[in-house]
Parts: sequence; structure tokens; C-alpha cells
Amino acid sequence: MKLTTVLFDLDGTLLPMDENLFIKVYFKNLAARLIPHGYDPEKLIAAIWEGTHAMMKNDGSKPNEAAFWDSFCARFGEKARRDEPIFEDFYKNEFGRVREVCEYDSAANKAIKEIKAMGLRTALATNPLFPRIATLSRIEWAGCDKDDFEVITTYENSRYCKPSREYYLEILKEMGVCPEECLMVGNNVDEDMIAKNLGMRVFLFPRCIINKDNADISAFPQGSFSELISYIKTQI
Repeated sequence: MKLTTVLFDLDGTLLPMDENLFIKVYFKNLAARLIPHGYDPEKLIAAIWEGTHAMMKNDGSKPNEAAFWDSFCARFGEKARRDEPIFEDFYKNEFGRVREVCEYDSAANKAIKEIKAMGLRTALATNPLFPRIATLSRIEWAGCDKDDFEVITTYENSRYCKPSREYYLEILKEMGVCPEECLMVGNNVDEDMIAKNLGMRVFLFPRCIINKDNADISAFPQGSFSELISYIKTQI
């Protein structure tokens, strides 16, 4: 079946970064914003990790947003729910400081434009652990345009996370496509290349590769954005 749809990961793919450094700086800035509102930094970070794990384990019974806040409020009480506007303000303002630890590759936006010019559809299949406001910021940091993606997964509109097969199936259902006509592009062997098990084609970006289990990656098509374009041309 010919390729019709390309799904892109964001962090480490369109937006080059050291994930560990990103998380460290993100938490540092978030804690600084919330300490004046009575949050102990260590307990805050622990609660965010707990909320993240709740989203990762989400069984589809609720949006990831609800899974996070249910977990977060279990530790801090309903006061935390009332403080949600403070979090939103953080993402509007201080979150931008995290951009300093991310890189930029102008080839990312160029590749997306070229892929769309081929008549292909695109989606942003970034792990939906962040609210939409933070995801749109990271799209901008990557030099990309949110309007280039038919679907952008965020914690508001998703009920699963990578590497769950249901995460990918939600995207395919929304777009009305089958796995065999899709390509997943990403840097995480466990979370992105897993799409192959659904019947999707995959393309690995080794620049910021995450391969926690040291899996054999030799069978995956891989390379730069220019090599991605060359691969796609063989699939349409």
C-alpha cells in the first residue's frame, strides 16, 4: 500500500534535545514558579512524576489531563486543582526559558513542507504528557507550524501514551487511515519504532536517539531529514 500519512515525534526528532537536561531545566523552572504558592519543590517534582506515570498507565477511561490531575490532587488536595491557572501561566511565560537547552534544525520545517507538497498528510505524534499550550510552544521552538499537522496529540485530547498501541490507533482512527499507509518518524526506539508492530512503516532519527534497552536498530530505515525525504519518495 502506498504511503499517504506521516506521523512525527517532536522532542528529539523535530526538536533536537538532550531529554534528561530538558527535564532537569523544566522542573527547575516549574518549581521556582510554584514555591511561592506553598509547594515544596521535592514533593512537587515527585507529584509530577506520579502524575506522569498515571498518564503512562492510562487505560483510556479518562483523558490524560484528568489522569494527571487526579494523581496530583491525591497528593496536594483540591487546592492543587484551584492552582491550575498558575500552571497555565507558567507555560505561557517561564516555560519559554527551557528553550535554551533545546537545539534547532531548520531542515525540520523544510522537510514537513516538502512532504506536504508531495500530497501527504501529517500528524504530530508527540507523547501526550504536556498540555496543548506547552506543545504548541515546543512546535514553535522547532521552527515548525502547528497548522501543518492535522492532528497534534496533547494531554487534553489523548487517553493513552506511547508506547501503547492504543495511542497510535487513536490517531489513525481520527485521521481515518490504516497502519499500512502510515509512516512513524521518531528518535525513541521503544516509543516510536513500536509503531512497526501495528503494520506502520517507521523511520529512526539517530541524532538524539533513545534506546534504553540497547535494541538492534540496524533493520530500521534511518538518517537525517534529507534521507527521510529520499525514503518517502520510494514509498509513494
